[in-house]
Amino acid sequence: MGIAVTLLYFAGVRDVTGRADEAVALPAGATVATARAYVAETYPVLAGSLDRVRLARNERFADDDEALAGGDRVALIPPVSGG
Repeated sequence: MGIAVTLLYFAGVRDVTGRADEAVALPAGATVATARAYVAETYPVLAGSLDRVRLARNERFADDDEALAGGDRVALIPPVSGG
């Protein structure tokens, strides 16, 4: 049995996915890395740049080995530049 999480896409990631968020089912025992892998598989054009994207779990930056739970919100936040 898996878990349901919501992925939130920001900036360039949102541009590629064409959506601001997405409800997904991940396997039981999923981690932040599992969510990253899901995005890489679902949107292959992002696969090469996801190592530069920070992920946050429930509004707090998270390491790839952090476990996810059903109902979590996982944000993908690409680097920003300004000037």
